[in-house]
Amino acid sequence: MSRTLVQPIGQKRLTNVAVVRLKKHGMRFEIACYPNTVLSWRSGVEKDLDEVLQSQTVYSNVSKGILAKSKDLVAAFGTDDQSEICLEILKKGELQVAGKERESLLSSQFRDIATIVMQKTYNPETQRPYTISMIERLMREIHFAVDSNSSSKKQALEVIQELQKHFPIKRCPIRIRVAAPENEIPTLLEKLNEWDASIISKEGSAGQLSVIFESEPGLYKNIHDFVVNNMHGRFEVLGYSLYVDGDTHVEQYNDHEDPPAPLPKETSVSVHELNEKLQNQTISTKSGPAEEQKKLNKCSTCNVSFEDSKVYREHHKSEWHKHNMKRKTRQLPPLTEEECMADMELGDSKSDLKEYSF
Repeated sequence: MSRTLVQPIGQKRLTNVAVVRLKKHGMRFEIACYPNTVLSWRSGVEKDLDEVLQSQTVYSNVSKGILAKSKDLVAAFGTDDQSEICLEILKKGELQVAGKERESLLSSQFRDIATIVMQKTYNPETQRPYTISMIERLMREIHFAVDSNSSSKKQALEVIQELQKHFPIKRCPIRIRVAAPENEIPTLLEKLNEWDASIISKEGSAGQLSVIFESEPGLYKNIHDFVVNNMHGRFEVLGYSLYVDGDTHVEQYNDHEDPPAPLPKETSVSVHELNEKLQNQTISTKSGPAEEQKKLNKCSTCNVSFEDSKVYREHHKSEWHKHNMKRKTRQLPPLTEEECMADMELGDSKSDLKEYSF
């Protein structure tokens, strides 16, 4: 007797799909979508509904291919128009994500939050920013859990407040330029003194003075309202990151290096003194181009100079420079290239011994 193959009728199995589920009137309704398209459609990036839905059909269980009954659709949505119901489920439903995909999304968001924290903070003891790996380790020590329904920026600010309770970490100052009539500047300077702001420089032209200063990010709204509403001046944010005099340019840094350290506080400088400094800098630049080239091509981390700018840029990508950067974060002196290679080989041999030790 031959064995016949029995196939179920009316059962449509779908695989490799993103399921959006909506519970209504005690019943569950699902739609089958293409992976990685639901969030794009909700954010407005994807406009074509056919590129999101695999089929304009409402299911009670997508994985088993069970279709929703018409009477259930009418009872829950007041209509049996499946295209209209699919659109409502896509807008209001909950996206079902697989375990590995959810883990990947949470890991990616954890990295994004750590990156924002790194960019906005520094260590007040060393006056240097934390590395991304160090921030991630601190976040794990306080048992931080990512909330997928909240934005990364909001969670980063909450992480900073929590880290400040346990570790030496401080928000990076915000650098602002304010332009106002000359008679309004004394009032501004009094306010900046109250806010404990650090004045970087002052410039003047045609009866107007421009003041550049650094302040705590929490005072942004107070400063903005005072300058715009009370002084009727111009307000401009120059940056939230850290600066330091004589540091290398941005394009000379790669992804594995730390950002520059914050600018040290300076006392207020008069416009006349500032103009004299600028003139002296111009004269020294014209008189000594060779010295300026040497200064630009000197790596302060490894304490070595390069005549060729190309070799200098390649040096910042070398293992020697990266190793000294790690030592610098631990406040250790730099090593020469030979010492660095020997130190790295010693570290490798120690790790090998740990692997094979009993």
